[in-house]
Amino acid sequence: MNITEQTTIGDLVAEDYRTATVFRDHGIDFCCNGKRSIAEACEKQDLEPGTLIKALIRSVQHVSEAATDFRSWPPDLLADYIEKKHHRYVTARIKEIQPLLNKVTIVHGTAHPELNEIGTLFDECALELTIHMKKEEMILFPYIRKMVASGTSPVDAPFQTIQSPIAMMMREHSAEGERFRRISTLSHNYTPPADACNTYRVTYALLEEFEQDLHMHIHLENNILFVRAAEMEQERRPE
Repeated sequence: MNITEQTTIGDLVAEDYRTATVFRDHGIDFCCNGKRSIAEACEKQDLEPGTLIKALIRSVQHVSEAATDFRSWPPDLLADYIEKKHHRYVTARIKEIQPLLNKVTIVHGTAHPELNEIGTLFDECALELTIHMKKEEMILFPYIRKMVASGTSPVDAPFQTIQSPIAMMMREHSAEGERFRRISTLSHNYTPPADACNTYRVTYALLEEFEQDLHMHIHLENNILFVRAAEMEQERRPE
């Protein structure tokens, strides 16, 4: 993507919604004042255009996780990765999406009443995922790290078997997957209506990205980390 000082803010956000986060972080209105160039916006905000352009370029760079062989990673490293990448992503995006969704619902909710249910569903998701991640970070992941550090020695656990918290986490994963399937249906697969403003479009794009990240997040846990953790526990059980 070629981004210069003369690039129009609104056009850039329309081309790649991820740039909206950078503009928002720098106090630049990409919606109502989206016809300004980057140079004009920077002058008004007393920002160095080069610095902003570098941040915008970084925001659109994306390295796919699909090609990474996560099954070859030690379980403690994978737990660290999930926590630092996916858990932090969820926390940051919740803070970004909730006010945007609230704003869009206030402005467009009468014409598009589905926004009210989407907002309610996302608020529920935000609360449940926040609690869910804390349980992983405070109980399950530390136990996995202890098993790795112990070699083949048994490790004291706050539960009879790791299968119990794993089963709970997987049920909660299923609940969030179902919640987002409903959001996707209500939003017509995140397709903004013809009268959608840039904020509306960005909000839908962020919701779609959130769901995609959630799918990868759940895959890494359900299909790789949890399977390996259960195997490790079984290896430590006395014959």
